[in-house]
Amino acid sequence: MPFAIQITLDCTDPHAQADWWAETLGWTVEPTDEAFIDRMITAGYARETDVITRNGARVWKDGTAICRADDVGRPGRERILFQPVPEPKTVKNRMHIDVDLDGADRDAQRARLEARGARYVEQHAQGPHAWYVMLDPEGNKFCIA
Repeated sequence: MPFAIQITLDCTDPHAQADWWAETLGWTVEPTDEAFIDRMITAGYARETDVITRNGARVWKDGTAICRADDVGRPGRERILFQPVPEPKTVKNRMHIDVDLDGADRDAQRARLEARGARYVEQHAQGPHAWYVMLDPEGNKFCIA
């Protein structure tokens, strides 16, 4: 039986990272069930300090996730979870995200991402395949090809 996975990124500002990556991938930030939040607070499983208001909605302060718009709420969906950690990124990631541009112009996408806060690192090629190594706004490495 195959297993579903979720990729989790540690970050300083999970909501800003989720917004950035959702726009980058053409995915969506998963909506938060505010009624569920209220039930968890009423039942004592959460506190008001566990919640913030973002874009007019009450959301969990300590994390958010993105997925493809068509997959919202689907069990086993591919998703990326963003969770806060107290320490800044200090060393190279041992895992990174590769973004398949599906034929879109790599230079144009690089420029678009840089305009939104990404940083270009270097270019690599292997045979006929070429890609750019980039850093997201919090310094996490990813590649576009």
